[in-house]
Amino acid sequence: MIQRFVQNIEKTIASSSIVLSSNLQRHFGPALETVYLKGHLLIIDSSILEIAIFATESQKTLSIEKYRLHYMSSTGQMLFRYDNAHHHPEIESYPHHKHTPDKTVPSTIPSLKEILNEISAIIIGR
Repeated sequence: MIQRFVQNIEKTIASSSIVLSSNLQRHFGPALETVYLKGHLLIIDSSILEIAIFATESQKTLSIEKYRLHYMSSTGQMLFRYDNAHHHPEIESYPHHKHTPDKTVPSTIPSLKEILNEISAIIIGR
């Protein structure tokens, strides 16, 4: 299940028309029960999506324990970041939330495809 999760992420990256290049490191735990994915995607407008995901498999169930999906402009300005860090207990979707340049809002764990679609919309909207 962990390997399939990683393969799906790699397939999403490879099939995206907005990703110029990727540097995704995979660190598997014992018996392939955990994986830590870390890296970045270079987007066609020179913006960058940083990815950090820690996932576990237990009793044939995949759980994303920690994640951080940080999208920034080519100059390093944060455009948005999804994460589940435990620093916004006031958010109704705690611990899941999304940072934008001027606020923090409730969210769910987005798929990589959803993130890339959001980035596409930002690029088209410029």
